[in-house]
Amino acid sequence: MSEPTLLQARGVEIRYGALVAVSEVTFQLESGSFLAVVGPNGSGKSSLVRAILGLVPLTQGKIDVLGKPAGHGPAERIGYVPQFKTFDRHYPALAIEVVATGLHRSWAWRLTVEDRALCMAALERVDVGAIAERPVGELSGGQLQRVYLARALIRKPSLILLDEPATGVDYVGQADFYALLHDVQKELGTTLVMVTHDLEVASHHASEVLLLNRKQIAFGTPTSVLSQSMLGEAFGHIGHDHDTHPDGEHHTE
Repeated sequence: MSEPTLLQARGVEIRYGALVAVSEVTFQLESGSFLAVVGPNGSGKSSLVRAILGLVPLTQGKIDVLGKPAGHGPAERIGYVPQFKTFDRHYPALAIEVVATGLHRSWAWRLTVEDRALCMAALERVDVGAIAERPVGELSGGQLQRVYLARALIRKPSLILLDEPATGVDYVGQADFYALLHDVQKELGTTLVMVTHDLEVASHHASEVLLLNRKQIAFGTPTSVLSQSMLGEAFGHIGHDHDTHPDGEHHTE
C-alpha cells in the first residue's frame, strides 16, 4: 500500500472565543517536503502548529496527519522543536535527560542502558554528544537548539514541527542548524514544517511556503508565494518590518 498524504489541512479555522486566530487554511504536503509557515505577528502561525499536534481544537475544517485526524495518529512518528525564549535556564536537568523525554513523553527519572544508548545516538547525530551530561542551564542557544532537535529525532519521526527554532541563535549557529536540518531530511526522508519570521530562510531552504495573516494568503513554491504582491497583502505596505520576532505582546498564536 502507498503511504498516505503526510499532512493535509482542509478549510481549517481556529478561534479563541470571538477571536479568529486563523481561517481558510487548505494545503497538502507529501513526504519529504519542507514547509515554511510565515506571516506577521499574531497571524496564527503557532496556533496552526499546535493544531497539527492536536493541542488546539478546530472550529471548522480538518487536519489529517499520516492519514489520521490530528492528535489521533501515531505520536511516535511526530517530533516537535519548540521556541526557546521562555525556557527556564535554571531548570535542573541534563541534556541527555531532556532528550530522553522524547522517548517516554514524560520525565524519565532513571535511564536504562538502552535509553541512554538511544539518547547518545540522537545527540551524536546532531553533533553534540559531548554535552550529554551538562546541565541545560549551561548550554548556549545553539547547543540547546540541537538538544531539542535530538529529542525530536530520537524516534526517527516522519514529521518534525519546528516553531521559530533559530530564536536566540547567532547567524553562524543558524546557518549550521539549517545545514543540519537538510542532512537529517536527506538521511531520514523526514517532512519538516517550520514557523519562521525570516523570509530569506523560507526562500532558500523551504520547498513550499504557507503565508498567513489570520487567514491563508498563499501556499506554493517560495518563488510564487514570496512575491512583493503576496507579501504586501500579508504584511501591509512593502516597507513593513518582516524580520521582527513573531511573538509580540499582542500575539494570538
